[in-house]
Amino acid sequence: MRRIAPALISILGVTFSLGSIAHADPYGTAGCGLGSLVFENDKGLVQVLAATTNGCFGTQTFGITSGTSNCEDTAGGAASAKAFIETNREAFAKDVARGQGETIANLSTLAGCSNPAAVGTTLQKSFTSIFPSGTVADTTVSQSVVDTLKSHPELSCQKLG
Repeated sequence: MRRIAPALISILGVTFSLGSIAHADPYGTAGCGLGSLVFENDKGLVQVLAATTNGCFGTQTFGITSGTSNCEDTAGGAASAKAFIETNREAFAKDVARGQGETIANLSTLAGCSNPAAVGTTLQKSFTSIFPSGTVADTTVSQSVVDTLKSHPELSCQKLG
């Protein structure tokens, strides 16, 4: 017991020290979302509560998509689209397999695409090239999606460049 106490104190000290690192973002290490509005940029373990709030209410995904809840990247574009795909990979893969869904609609908004239904159909047709295996890296998936959308000018995904 006497050996455990100093180790525990050291771990807690490191945890609190890391929590005090300054961030330039309007939110803490938990990221944007409802948690960032409730707990603001408070340092330390309160960020666990902020992350839990974001996760329980799904506000981080909504905030990223809509540009609300302290999520600053409201311009959309390829970087936003990639971040969204990587964050929501599992739900996105299911929606791409179906050719429709909330993640496809949100991606269409971020990418500035004029027709979410056409985006869904296009991604569904490209499913095997976007997801060649279950172990493909998130960054590879997101780049494949952006490349697919860019290669179909009829989708008018204006924010992808």
